[in-house]
Order: sequence, then structure tokens, then C-alpha cells
Amino acid sequence: MAGLVVSGTQVSYIGQDCREIPEHLGRDCGHFAKRLDLSFNLLRSLEGLSAFRSLEELILDNNQLGDDLVLPGLPSLHTLTLNKNRITDLEYLLDHLAEVTPALEYLSLLGNVACPNELVSLEKDEEDYKRYRCFVLYKLPNLKFLDARKVTRQEREEALVRGAFMKVVKPKESRGPCQVLSTSWRLLSMKPST
Repeated sequence: MAGLVVSGTQVSYIGQDCREIPEHLGRDCGHFAKRLDLSFNLLRSLEGLSAFRSLEELILDNNQLGDDLVLPGLPSLHTLTLNKNRITDLEYLLDHLAEVTPALEYLSLLGNVACPNELVSLEKDEEDYKRYRCFVLYKLPNLKFLDARKVTRQEREEALVRGAFMKVVKPKESRGPCQVLSTSWRLLSMKPST
């Protein structure tokens, strides 16, 4: 079939503009594939991935995957790249990955809203990215690499201590900056005097 490249246990189906994983791909390659690359497609769903139970590496870069992403149980998966998709809900994704990919050691989420990066968004800076890393490592403590960087011992220790408090929370849209400032000012002015 056109677009399919198989080399040993590596299967690539790149740039085929498919919106879902073709049934024939799972039927023909699912039983032996250890590495599957589905980059540069239009995937919105990963239905059909359950045929690939022995996967160790899964590359899903440059697709249309969003917060409704559902992976089947992949007990041997150690590498997952989801760069440049439409993922915004980091906590949901991490909880799901902790459940279905217990062997995960390498995760990359660059280019998603869920991964604050100053190169993608001018509102984000290095501190936002550090908080993100800390939260991800708190949720997935077995990671050895996150995005393009190796996880350091210091990051791992900080995640144990502070990771739970690093969750990135989106502000409610109904409150503007003036209302937030006003509320903060009221809270400061309500402090009891000593």
C-alpha cells in the first residue's frame, strides 16, 4: 500500500492525511510492530491503535490530537512523542499516560498549548516551562527525558517536593485583570493589623 514503509519491526505511515489509523495497518503490522510513526497526518483519534500491543515507540507528531486523546494499554511503550498537536489539558493527559503506559521514559509535548514554551507563545517564559517540567515529573516520576532535555536529579527531587503545587491553572475568562487586581487589593487590605 502506498505510503507504508516497513523495516524490521519499524512501521512508518507518514504524511498520508489520514484522520484515523487505517484498519489494514493494524491488521497487517500490529502483531510485529515495535516502533510506529504516524507523523504528519490529520489524526484526531487513536482508535485502531489497540492492534499494536507490543509498541515500544510511538511517534504522533504534527497531527490534530486533542484533549480527548485515548491510548489503549501499552505496557511496553517507553517513548511517546506528541509534538505539535492540539493538547491543552496537561493533567488529564498525564493521568491517562500514568495509567496506560507504565514503562514510559521519554515524552515530548513541544508545540502544544499544554507545554508552555516561549518560542511558541510570547506570554510564556522559562519559569513557566520549569513549572511545567516539575508538574510532569511529579505525575510521571519514571521519565528520563522530557521534551528535548534529559531529566536531572535536581528536577526529580524538586518534583517530589513541589510538583503537586505546580499545576498550571487557566484563569477564569469571566474575570478581567482589573477584577483580579481589585480582589488582590481587597485581600491585602483585609489583613489584620498587628
